[in-house]
Amino acid sequence: MEKSQNGEAAKEEESKPSSYGGDGSICGYDSLHRLLKDNLNPHHFQEVNRLLTGLNCGKALESIDLPESAKALSVEHGFDLQAFHFHADKELLREPRVVRVGLIQNSIALPTTAHFSDQKKGIFKKLKPIIDAAGSSGVNILCLQEAWTMPFAFCTREKRWCEFAEPVDGESTEFLQSFALKYNMVIISPILERDINHGEVIWNTAVVIGNHGNIIGKHRKNHIPRVGDFNESTYYMEGNTGHPVFETAFGRIAINICYGRHHPLNWLAFGLNGAEIVFNPSATVGELSEPMWPIEARNAAIANSYYVASINRVGTEIFPNAFTSGDGKPAHADFGHFYGSSHISAPDASCTPSLSRNRDGLLITDMNLNLCRQVKDRWGFRMTSRYDLYAETFARYVKPDFEPQVISDPLLHKKSL
Repeated sequence: MEKSQNGEAAKEEESKPSSYGGDGSICGYDSLHRLLKDNLNPHHFQEVNRLLTGLNCGKALESIDLPESAKALSVEHGFDLQAFHFHADKELLREPRVVRVGLIQNSIALPTTAHFSDQKKGIFKKLKPIIDAAGSSGVNILCLQEAWTMPFAFCTREKRWCEFAEPVDGESTEFLQSFALKYNMVIISPILERDINHGEVIWNTAVVIGNHGNIIGKHRKNHIPRVGDFNESTYYMEGNTGHPVFETAFGRIAINICYGRHHPLNWLAFGLNGAEIVFNPSATVGELSEPMWPIEARNAAIANSYYVASINRVGTEIFPNAFTSGDGKPAHADFGHFYGSSHISAPDASCTPSLSRNRDGLLITDMNLNLCRQVKDRWGFRMTSRYDLYAETFARYVKPDFEPQVISDPLLHKKSL
């Protein structure tokens, strides 16, 4: 927000009520869910929560009791730990297909002025106990936040941050492979990729590490933002890997990286390729996107009959040199507050409460993947979708001579009958 130049205007600005705490809290609470729970009577909270998070198979979402070892790590290292269970209806011909998914959100470990090597090592050290908590809790698939190995420096337009880029089989993958093997866990690792085989081109990439420690594959971010401070095409351009779905030991998964969540067709394509869970590792700030955050993921889960796992980083990252974003605001040294609030949405319109807005966190969720087909059968979205109709529209739209299908009233510009 721009600072007022006039003294009286500045006083007026300061006097306005604000629910946004300087620590990233909401009126002193670290999530909307906790604020409501502590300030509404139980009956009112139950009804409000029903409207905000929906019902899973007609019931409120159940919490999971995690091992004491995971709880102890949460207390010792100060990260938010929550766990829930999505059910599906019992079927006669299929057994339940329950997968335990973990999401990690975190702030950086050291100031952005620290040596790059120390910054990366600090993040590795910070994440180790959180990953151990996930592993000891039996997580099958774990996803980290966008560009988890570094500060989200892409909007400073300083090229020195490219030093964090690494090959798909680089240092961060080696670090995570040991956890994948130890805990029999698939790990999704979003990194800044340096493509050694193609002139060291840089991409925003998610590496999928199998539960045997192998690299299953990668996906590169399809949509690159050019909004506010997020002018990321200084560092990388739109990806070239399409919409891959990775078949793992625990289900078919896909990754819709950050800004791609604003594009409904991006979500659709992962669904058409058979995804059962789509992860959305992100880095987004409050002033830009927070009202959209719970809506877009939930809508994608409903429209495409799959689970959506949304991860956002936490904290305010301050850079040594001020930068501008071309929107008229004065130069500044941070993007604003990364508001965390990681959560999971189910195809039946239910969703978990969000993790903290201002603390590191681990969200663990059991998903019965049978729910995906059950919702498809119940609502028939895929069956009634009319892809042929839209394919014709898209085929016309991409042509240079496209004309919109607009039927004008012949009397629109006539002054009188």
